[in-house]
Amino acid sequence: MKIVSRNEELLRDALSRIPQSSSRTSLSSSNKLIRFEDISAAAFKIQCGVQKTPCMYSRLSKQYGMDIYLKKEFLQYTGSVKERGVLYLLTSLPQDQQRKGVIVASDSNFSMAVAYHASELRIPVFVIMSTSTSPARVKMCREYGAMVISYGTTAKDSQTHARRLAQENGYLYLEEEDSAVYLSGLGTVGLEVYEQVPKLDAVIFPAGGHCGLLAGSAAALKHLNPHISVIGVESESFPVLQQSLKAGHPTEDQACSNHHFYGDVSGLCFGSNSLQLTGKLVDKVVAVREEDVLISMLRLLEYERATVDAEGAIGLAALVAGKLPELKGKRVAIVICSGNLELHLLQQCIARALTLDNRVCRFSLALSDYPGDISKLLEILAREEARVLDIKQERTFVTSELFTVELTCTVETRDKIHTAQLRNALLERYPTAAWTER
Repeated sequence: MKIVSRNEELLRDALSRIPQSSSRTSLSSSNKLIRFEDISAAAFKIQCGVQKTPCMYSRLSKQYGMDIYLKKEFLQYTGSVKERGVLYLLTSLPQDQQRKGVIVASDSNFSMAVAYHASELRIPVFVIMSTSTSPARVKMCREYGAMVISYGTTAKDSQTHARRLAQENGYLYLEEEDSAVYLSGLGTVGLEVYEQVPKLDAVIFPAGGHCGLLAGSAAALKHLNPHISVIGVESESFPVLQQSLKAGHPTEDQACSNHHFYGDVSGLCFGSNSLQLTGKLVDKVVAVREEDVLISMLRLLEYERATVDAEGAIGLAALVAGKLPELKGKRVAIVICSGNLELHLLQQCIARALTLDNRVCRFSLALSDYPGDISKLLEILAREEARVLDIKQERTFVTSELFTVELTCTVETRDKIHTAQLRNALLERYPTAAWTER
């Protein structure tokens, strides 16, 4: 049975003015109309290959004054929502192409998903990565079952090599784009959220250059209930989607190349299909600061025991930043789409987030170099229930009077109020104490 609604007409209108593109040659159906029945077909076809992730009520709800439900897509096998689009894409390939194989050229979540699902489907898969790719990513991709080849010092070198290999050997070169098949697979998130959370008022998605998840899910949600608000969130540093919507076409600003921290959120806007769908069906796109994203990562780690990356945390960051006051008292779902935070970034991100959240602070003061003076300082810190993380003493380069030591202390507090209380207690005893501003 063909399902037709006002929202399908919106989809048709959104895509009717898209020019045919010849810049991407990996898939031929890139400009096909996206219908609700296509998303439903994708959901049926991939149901045994990807996780139906939980959409759970969050303890963060009380803190932000609304009923928050977190769609935990980071629980997919490769830690990313991209698996949905990739699996549907691979299963839709002709059998002769599946026998020949596919090739990708990046270290993104998309490539990881292709490596895993192609291997599961017994499709030969090759991944070309630059020599600057982290060893952990290379190792993981190989463990998924792909043949990984290191080539070139830049992503462009890897892509050129991959295209050449594809042409010479008959592989299908895949890059993340907004074909109808790929968007339909990603749109299954919208179907699941609608099914799992009754009486939804709004759903928040990560946006940015790769806005296929936002566009595909908006198509599903708006068909099912036009009154559900669909909101996209991107970085203030890389407002790719907002710039593209304003210009009416995908931006080509090379300053928006993928940022190591933000990943796909900072990438170039990759297609007109997603852009047109977003312009027609998405109610609002907001931008957040890096500080808000880091605090969002901290909140998810503390309250949900979820270790996510910037792309996964950016939806919650809109609530952290207070960018959506109209959602107070509403039922809101947030898609936590990715959990592939590299280990060397984890410690840096959490340390910075604790500082931004006024829970780690540093101060300096001068003490007389006599027995017992440092003990008195520690007594004050203990009385104020501050946890000492580090104390450094400087004697040689102190410019004040003789027999004076300069102390620099780093301490952990509960919150901003506790930090203010500690500061007042120290200034009362040590008026010259200097606080390091964050």
